[in-house]
Amino acid sequence: MTAPIETLEFQSEARQLLQLMIHSIYSNKDTFLRELVSNASDALDKLRLESYRDKDLEADTADLHIAIETDPEARTLTVRDNGIGMTREEVVALIGTIAKSGTADFLTKLKEAKDAAASQDLIGQFGVGFYASFMVADKVTLVTRRAGTAEGVRWESTGEGTYTIQPVEDAPQGTAVTLHLKPEDTEDHLYDYTSAAKIREIVKRYSDFITWPIRMKGEGEDTETVNSMKALWARSSSEVTEDEYHEFYKHVSHDWQDPLETIRLQAEGTFEYQALLFLPSHAPMDLFLRERKRGVQLYVKRVFIMDDCESLVPEYLRFVKGVVDAQDLSLNVSREILQQDRQIQLIRRRLVKKVLSTVKTMMTADAEKYATFWREFGRAVKEGLLDDFENREAILEISSFASTHDAEKPTSLRDYVSRMKDGQEHIYFMTGESRSAIENSPHMEAFRAKGYEVLVLTDPIDEMWVDSVPGFDGKQFQSIAKGQVDLESEEDKKATEVAREQQNKDFESLLTWMGTALGETVKEVRLSSRLTTSPACIVGDTHDLTPTLEKMYRAMGQELPPIKRILELNPDHGLVTGLREAHAARPDDEGLAETAELLYGMALLAEGGELADPSRFIKLLAGRLEKTL
Repeated sequence: MTAPIETLEFQSEARQLLQLMIHSIYSNKDTFLRELVSNASDALDKLRLESYRDKDLEADTADLHIAIETDPEARTLTVRDNGIGMTREEVVALIGTIAKSGTADFLTKLKEAKDAAASQDLIGQFGVGFYASFMVADKVTLVTRRAGTAEGVRWESTGEGTYTIQPVEDAPQGTAVTLHLKPEDTEDHLYDYTSAAKIREIVKRYSDFITWPIRMKGEGEDTETVNSMKALWARSSSEVTEDEYHEFYKHVSHDWQDPLETIRLQAEGTFEYQALLFLPSHAPMDLFLRERKRGVQLYVKRVFIMDDCESLVPEYLRFVKGVVDAQDLSLNVSREILQQDRQIQLIRRRLVKKVLSTVKTMMTADAEKYATFWREFGRAVKEGLLDDFENREAILEISSFASTHDAEKPTSLRDYVSRMKDGQEHIYFMTGESRSAIENSPHMEAFRAKGYEVLVLTDPIDEMWVDSVPGFDGKQFQSIAKGQVDLESEEDKKATEVAREQQNKDFESLLTWMGTALGETVKEVRLSSRLTTSPACIVGDTHDLTPTLEKMYRAMGQELPPIKRILELNPDHGLVTGLREAHAARPDDEGLAETAELLYGMALLAEGGELADPSRFIKLLAGRLEKTL
């Protein structure tokens, strides 16, 4: 009696994904086999775990393995395992629908991709598992039986809107997936997947570290194991070639370039684990996107537990890829448990220190490689200065910054400190939108004149960390655009003390009057010690937000009270001394208030600020220019 065949419809998201796979422009179609072998490996892991937990489970665990069979005449490829298998309900749930989180996201992003290259990147970034079979097959047949049950299931589909499912009485334990292959088309990257040599090549490249034997028929119909079965991270470093590391990196990262650096770590004793980490050679497109995925793969006793284990790496090291294999965790550990697990926290601390120390070594051992790392990931790493207090000093040690010492080459803080002048107590810096804006700022004048080096900080994150990090190597950070600047030695101060007191008396009336005239826009008007050629500049109080940071907060929708800043005047500039003399002679002259307003506007523009009323400023300036003709 023939078993009844049911025809069911795919869930709508599954239909969309199948169509994308069938008509895929993704060039690396070889990855379909990696996905099927990975699924088979998971099934074997699950059976082993289930048999540990349920001693009464009627399952054969004597020779757990994966078998790959090819039939060149029929043009079929079968991947078979004797693992946990599936019931009818599980087949419908796991294959008829898409339960994997993030797949809807994948479909949305794929539709939004504007060109073929972007589509390829996206397909490569998402694990599409079983559905990848339809990149190379016109029809897929799956026969499976759950361990401990008597009846099996046969599933079949051409990847269109429906699939068929029927019971099978004599199905072996586990799952067999048979692909009815499309014709070979090398131009479309469709190779002969019935070729034993091609299959061995793919297995060696993607699945060599699978801990279960992957078997194939070899010469003379003998069966041979085609993978080493030893996890790459468990092998001695002397046994692993650089090419093997690079291929493994590409496997875990979906990157197409070789990694910049490989990091191995092994901890023994009361708590054992192994780690194989990689620093990429270029930043991914989503490095600064909120919805990005991060974290490394977590294994427990060679058993794969989860991708993107966020608990193992902090946010600022989100670009680090690789594997951590712990010996003492539970096999059914969840993401929620991991967040609180003490052992995971210890691993995380060790991984962070290892990554930072590797980069520090890179700084001295391979300056070119370090320069690549910092160019690609420096902005992300500096985020750690805000929240990783334990490693703040280590992060500062590996950081580089543009400075006035060299127009092209950035400097480390260690090198900056080594060049500090005798008696210099601070590490001077200025934040801004560009190097040219900072270098041309009036705030730089005295520092340039006296030969003081200034860090040029133009990354948005720089605006935030400089206020929360006190210093480096005992030297405090000091913004040259905030607070009072004192570059004079004690001897110089004594020599100029009398003259300075007289200067303050001479300008007292002007400063008081301007403070009142500009009271709605400035907090204070005072004499400056940081100007040499400009008539005026605007500075912040020591603990004020910078204008750029203020803009960032407002752009994020945060309401802030108006922040008044300080107008500093250059007592040696002809415009300022002329204004003082004019005010002394004509204190009631309304035109002088306009001159004060113009002076403030000029200082604001000089630092790259925005005028509150540009049309009024232009009108006043045009009027003054007209009178000079």
